[in-house]
Amino acid sequence: MGAMSKMRNSTPIVLWVLIFSFGVLWVLQDTQVFDALAGGPAYLGSVNGDNITHEEYNNRVSYYVEQYNEQSNTPMTTEMRTFYEEQAWEDLVAERLMAQKMDELGITVTDQELVNMITGENPDPFIRQQFQDEDGRIDRIALRAAIEAPENQQIWMMIEQQLRQNRRQQKMSNFIASGLRVSSSDINQAYKKQNSYADIRFVRFPYSEISDDEIEVTDSEIQSYYDNNRDQFHREESYRFRYVSFDKTPTSEDTLRIRQDVEELRTLFADAENHQDFMQQYQSATSFQDSFVSRDEIREEYSPVLDLEVGEVSDVYMIDGNPHMFKLVDERNGEIKFAVFSYIVIADPIATVDRLAEEAEEFSFFANEDGFEAEAEAQGYEIHTGSATKGTSVVPGIGEARPLVNELERLRRGQISDGIELANEFVVVQMTEVISAGPRPLSEVRSQIESRLRDMKRREATAQRAQEVYQGAQILEEIAEASGKEIQTANNVRFGANTISGAGREPGIIGAVFGLEEGARSGVLEGNSAAFVVEVNDLSIADPAQMSSDERRELRQQLEQQKYSVFGNVWLEQMKKDATIRDNRFRLMGG
Repeated sequence: MGAMSKMRNSTPIVLWVLIFSFGVLWVLQDTQVFDALAGGPAYLGSVNGDNITHEEYNNRVSYYVEQYNEQSNTPMTTEMRTFYEEQAWEDLVAERLMAQKMDELGITVTDQELVNMITGENPDPFIRQQFQDEDGRIDRIALRAAIEAPENQQIWMMIEQQLRQNRRQQKMSNFIASGLRVSSSDINQAYKKQNSYADIRFVRFPYSEISDDEIEVTDSEIQSYYDNNRDQFHREESYRFRYVSFDKTPTSEDTLRIRQDVEELRTLFADAENHQDFMQQYQSATSFQDSFVSRDEIREEYSPVLDLEVGEVSDVYMIDGNPHMFKLVDERNGEIKFAVFSYIVIADPIATVDRLAEEAEEFSFFANEDGFEAEAEAQGYEIHTGSATKGTSVVPGIGEARPLVNELERLRRGQISDGIELANEFVVVQMTEVISAGPRPLSEVRSQIESRLRDMKRREATAQRAQEVYQGAQILEEIAEASGKEIQTANNVRFGANTISGAGREPGIIGAVFGLEEGARSGVLEGNSAAFVVEVNDLSIADPAQMSSDERRELRQQLEQQKYSVFGNVWLEQMKKDATIRDNRFRLMGG
């Protein structure tokens, strides 16, 4: 009885730990703690009327941030934080769309199925993992004790909810997979592509040999191409803006501060015995490599370590603007093991970053009062211009700038933003033009169309020249001599490959090669960068009958995964297009 009581008492703690590792934190949803927000929507957003709460969104973001902090030694940038926020939002939208589709299809998990997943003969892998004894069998006594303990009631409710959700999702995956069956023909063809080879000779006619002077593109051809291919020039909503920048480059004071931080760890570094733990505990930007290297292999910037005695720590050296110190850990047979401790110099969050934030906000305030251009001139700031596209986080001339694009999506023409923090700067922007989604005007894409038409005519002219030579020749050598070109060879060209040695990426030509008989010569083939005449010297076509059962099973799994991945992405995007998705984050969270 004592052992049973002890097990019962410890079970809640164990299960709570398992709950968090199991991901149930993401299931804690639908609280209404933010419903009292005045003047705005009660929820962060919704998908076809199914609300997304602040709590589940924040929990998801926190999860990603914690994962980042555990895996990275560098501070999280604003752009990275914004990336995780977008990822969390996309996750929650996708989960709701999938749940709604499962409801529509009638995919459910019955109570009896759930019972079987916990106490049945073949329980869910999660249950098996937690209650498996040394012999690999389920400890039914421990499982029953955990189920019956009154204090575990809430925990089991969450476990059951997660198990039910996992089984439901598995049924959905099986439903999708059932419509994406891989046939024996698919497997045979994949086997052939992976295991068939050819040795070829070819004469190559590069398109680039036709000069622009030999090609004429008329205005009417450009207009006709534009009229017939407007969908190729569609653009999303885009923005033109002007902005001033407040550089977050670390100051000399920031550099001195970080250097002093490293120097203060010098004694602890010298006393450290477990260098991996020390590096992780004090968040060194360089990790410890627990291995010996030859003194001759030490790169120049790390040369101070060569002057140290075993256990000695160097002075602080500035390498690429960042402080480093070295410790010689061990030495044997002319090789050394050493540790490098370093910090990345960043702008001080208070002395530098907060000051710049205040300057940006001050500029924004007075720009709204006195005018953007007038305030920039009064304070001596240079005005830059930029453009961005809705849904695209990279801004030309600025780089990764999701917070900026988010702000542009809500600004109207003439509006001035607050200070926007990016990785290396704060910016204050004024919207100058909002360009609606639709086809770009001909004036913007004229040069693009002209270049495309020139390429098409260049290909046609090259193929025609090659055809003229081809018609007058009997063998490949005559084609090469008549055109003044060399015969090139490529051996072991794989059926499923994309490139040909000496010719570049030419999947179409490779496909044509395996449509020929051994010893045969092709006609003029148009590739990506040139026209070709190809002769097959040797052809080895794999026989699917020689495939082992393991190879067949592995190929089937690969093809099914490929189909499932492609279909899943397309299907999700289509569901998004058909759904009513409301995103209230900007209204409730200010950015």
